[in-house]
Amino acid sequence: MLRAPSIHAASQPALRAYLLVQLIPEESNDNSIFPFKEGTFRSRLIRQQIIRKLRLKMMDASHVPDRFDQLRARKPLFWINNAQRLSPDDLLADAVAAAERRMFAARELLRELFPQLRPSSNPLRSPLIQVTKFPQSIGWNLDAGRWLVKADHLLPVAGSIKARGGFHEVIVFAERLARENGILNVDNSLISLAGRNARDLFSHYSIVTGSTGNLGLSIGLMSAVLGFKAVVHMSKDAKAWKKERLRSSGVQVIEHAGDYALAVESGRQLAEADPYAHFVDDERSMDLFAGYAAAAIELQSQLAEEGIVVDADHPLFVYIPCGVGGAPGGITYGLKRLFGPNVHCFFAEPVASPCMLVQLLSEDIATSVYDVGLDNRTEADGLAVAQASMLVAPLMQSRLSGIYTVHDEQLYWLLAKASQTEGIDVEPSAAAAFAGPLALATSKAGRSFLRGRMLADATHIVWTTGGSLVPERERQNYLMKEPPGLMPWE
Repeated sequence: MLRAPSIHAASQPALRAYLLVQLIPEESNDNSIFPFKEGTFRSRLIRQQIIRKLRLKMMDASHVPDRFDQLRARKPLFWINNAQRLSPDDLLADAVAAAERRMFAARELLRELFPQLRPSSNPLRSPLIQVTKFPQSIGWNLDAGRWLVKADHLLPVAGSIKARGGFHEVIVFAERLARENGILNVDNSLISLAGRNARDLFSHYSIVTGSTGNLGLSIGLMSAVLGFKAVVHMSKDAKAWKKERLRSSGVQVIEHAGDYALAVESGRQLAEADPYAHFVDDERSMDLFAGYAAAAIELQSQLAEEGIVVDADHPLFVYIPCGVGGAPGGITYGLKRLFGPNVHCFFAEPVASPCMLVQLLSEDIATSVYDVGLDNRTEADGLAVAQASMLVAPLMQSRLSGIYTVHDEQLYWLLAKASQTEGIDVEPSAAAAFAGPLALATSKAGRSFLRGRMLADATHIVWTTGGSLVPERERQNYLMKEPPGLMPWE
C-alpha cells in the first residue's frame, strides 16, 4: 500500500530542542504586528525582514560590530572568530557517523545508477592534488608548509561539492520510503533502490529544492535517475547553462524573479502543501549537513595515505567557499570532530554577499546582508546568498577559525592563475578558496592568529567546490577577463 512519507525528525530529543531554539528567530506569525496576507512566501519574507530590522535597532549600540562599516565599504577583510572553543559540543556525532556508513553502503547503488562511475571503487571520492606553481604565481614566498587542493570540482555526475550532501539526502529519503512500503528490509542492500519496484514507488513522489545551481544539479540528477519527479526552484539570474543541464536531464526548473531566498521559500511552501513531495532545505536540512560532514573522514584517509601528519606541530589549514553555509559548515564540523584544535577552517565569501560573516557578527539575531547595506550581487553565483543558515551558523560559532572576503575581480584572477599554472579549471565561486593561505599570511588579523604557531610543517588545503561541468565557451569567457590581481586584506 502506498503511503505518504513520514515526518523525518532528529533522533535525539536534545538535538530537536537545540534546532528549534535556533530556528525560532526565522519565524513569526504575529499578524497583529505584521498584517500581511497569510499563505504567500513573499509576505512571510517581508515579515522576517521587518523582524530582523527591528531586532537590529533594539541592539545596544555597543554590541553593533564596527566590522559592519568595513563590510559596507566592500574592502577585502580577514576576520578571526574569537568565540571558537577548543572542545565544542558534538551534538551531531550519531548523524554524521550514520551518513558515513550510508555513503559507504551506497557505492554499489551509485555505480548501478551512473555508468560513468562503474570504474571507480569509491564514486564520491575526489582527488587530493599537491600544487607548487600556483602559490609562487600569486606571490607566496613563505616557508609555511605545503599546498593541496581537495578537488571536489572533479566529482563526477554533479561536478561539485553539493554531490556529497545532495546525493546523501536523496538516498535517505528513498531508503525511508522503500522501508515504509516494504521494498527495502533491514538486511537489503541499497542496490534495491534501483529496482523496478522502487522506481514504481518513487514515481508517485516529487523531490523539490531551491538552489543557485550546484545543489539543484546534485538533487535533480540523483532524484531523476531514481525515478522521482525532480523540481528545482532557481533565481532567474542563476547561470543559464546550469538550468539547461537540469532540463536536459528531465528535471523541472521553475524560475523566480527574486533572489535565492525567494526561490527557496517558494519551493518550501509548494512542497509543504503536497503530502507526496519532499523538500530538500539547504538552510535547515540535517541530512544535507551530515552528508557534507562525512567528507572529513575521506580527507583524513587521504592525508594518511600521503603520510601527512596532523597535530600541534603539523597544523592543518582548510579554506572553503561559503554560500548559505551547509557544505562548508558540514565539512568544518566533520574535520573538527577528527582533528580537534589542530585543524583551522576558514570560509571565503564575496564582498557583496558575506552572509555567514554577517550572521556570526550578529550572534543569535538572524541578519541578512541586506540588513547591513549590501546588495548580494556577485559573479560567484554559488555564493550569492543573503542570509546564512540558522542551523549552521550557531554550530560555526564554536568551530570556525575565521572568514575572509574577496572581490569578484580577485576571483577571476585566481581562476586564471589556477588554470594557467596547474591546469585546474574551476568556477568563480570555487576560486575564492585559492586566496585563503595568502589572506591568512598577509592580513593583520591573520598574522596575529598565526603568531606562535608552527607553520614550516603546516598543510594548507584549498577546497575547490565546483567547475568541471562549466561549458567550454563559458570557461573561455572567464579566462578572457583581465582582473587587476589580488587586493590587500585588512
